[in-house]
Amino acid sequence: MFKKVAPYMGEYKKYTVWAAILMCIGIIANVAPYFFLYQIISPLTRGEHIDIKYIFIRVLLVALCEMIFAFSYVQGLCFSHVSAYNTLKNIRISLQRKLEKQPLGNIQNLGTGRIKKIFTDDIDMIEILLAHAIPEGIANIFIPVLIIILMFIVDWRLGLLSLVPLFVGMLAMGMMMKAGMAKMNDYYESAARMNNTIVEYVNGMEVVKVFNKDGDSYKKFGETVRAYRDFTIAWYKVCWPWMAVYSSVLPCLTLLILPIGSSMILSNALTLDRLILVMCMSFAVGPSVLKALSFAGKFPQLNYKIDELEKLMDNPPLKEGNSDFRGENRDVVFENIHFGYEDIEVIHGVNLTMKQGTTTALVGESGSGKSTLAKLLVHYYDLNEGKIKIGGQDITDMTLEALNNQVAFVSQEQFLFNTSLYENILIGKPDATREEVLKAASRAQCDEFFGRLPEGIDTMAGDGGKQLSGGERQRISLARAILKDAPIIVLDEATAFMDPENEEKMNAAIDEIIKNKTVLVIAHRLSTVKNADKICVMKDGLCIAADTHDNLLSACEEYKKFWDASVSASTWKIKEA
Repeated sequence: MFKKVAPYMGEYKKYTVWAAILMCIGIIANVAPYFFLYQIISPLTRGEHIDIKYIFIRVLLVALCEMIFAFSYVQGLCFSHVSAYNTLKNIRISLQRKLEKQPLGNIQNLGTGRIKKIFTDDIDMIEILLAHAIPEGIANIFIPVLIIILMFIVDWRLGLLSLVPLFVGMLAMGMMMKAGMAKMNDYYESAARMNNTIVEYVNGMEVVKVFNKDGDSYKKFGETVRAYRDFTIAWYKVCWPWMAVYSSVLPCLTLLILPIGSSMILSNALTLDRLILVMCMSFAVGPSVLKALSFAGKFPQLNYKIDELEKLMDNPPLKEGNSDFRGENRDVVFENIHFGYEDIEVIHGVNLTMKQGTTTALVGESGSGKSTLAKLLVHYYDLNEGKIKIGGQDITDMTLEALNNQVAFVSQEQFLFNTSLYENILIGKPDATREEVLKAASRAQCDEFFGRLPEGIDTMAGDGGKQLSGGERQRISLARAILKDAPIIVLDEATAFMDPENEEKMNAAIDEIIKNKTVLVIAHRLSTVKNADKICVMKDGLCIAADTHDNLLSACEEYKKFWDASVSASTWKIKEA
């Protein structure tokens, strides 16, 4: 296991080594008083006279040993924690870099609960390994082994007797580990399900309350929490009996030494001072062994957690090249695109060409593949088959940064960070001036609601942008895209949350900023895209027709059906009683 963690330790590996050395010194200092105690008791058992100075010196040595123990052990813990927390930092940074290379869809499939658990709980558990289990475990095992060797030197028979409780305790520990490992996967899977359910329960609380679904939602919440409880209790019930055995037997190395050693003294096979010396040494062994074994139950958990982290890190990264954009123009071409989620293909051989400076709209029923196709253009996922090219260059040939410089993506749901609205817009172009940000916000029709906010554009957005309405958040996201000024723009239901008045303003702003851009628009309201240069009709993951609005009305029955439904919906109103 240490080999798995060592690559992340870097220069701080030496701190762990020094921690183990200092803790060994500390434990030796903590064990030494038993020998000084023996030096006081042994002469008394032989009837020898000892003066007060002899005793006083041993007492001072005991006090000195305790001071050395306190300093060495605490300093060792300081070194081990410096190493541990810097290693955790390196693991998190490494994991973050790996996640940045993953397809965004794969990250979403993990769930926020599981990712949070990996980044916090699972990585924090590694701190026990680095800060305690390795240095303290080494020290607390090394010293008892040394003492037991000394016990064999004093009297090999008593040494053998001391091993019996150790053997019984280790056997109980092994049985506990074996039983616990069988239930570990179920335990961690239930913990991951509980985390995801809690996050879903909290995020969906508004919907639950509005539709009076408290019972159903809480039922699912309660079931996952109870499942986690049941797995935990079942796991502990298996471990508890064995834990009781080893925790009661291991500290008692004198279990056989005292009665058998006493009978050996009565038969003149052993001297009293040797028995006392071995017993003093046995008192020093028990606590150290118990301390070392207290970490033993953590190692399987840590193995599991590190394996989980490595599995996450080892997922295939998003395919990307190492070159900048070198396309001839901003034409976008989809060539025989096949894509599926896991084993289910949802895009079946789509071919589509978007000429530079033109607007292409994707229309179709929900689930027809419109948003998926748009996300593939911004490299949200890797393709199963086919190619997407910009100006003749495959998007997988360029770096993600180069691709992101070419494409601006405005989706139906946009996340705002809990910073000022100004800083949220600045994400589109971090080196932009304040004047450029204000201009982009104005073109995105943000001035209207800025005037109602206490600090205007410098108002805090709140968690996830909760200070703004859905339409206002979309205008902030559009301002980002305007500021970015990318040559290719993808609009995925960019006006979905707009009321009619603001939608008209947004459409005017969009019409202005898409001039001379290559634009891909997804919309359910066909009236907003009827003037597009090309309209692609999607059905069941296929592009069944692609032409202008007028041509599609006469040549594509599916599009005519959509258009008639759209016209009918636009004239719909509630009848008066």
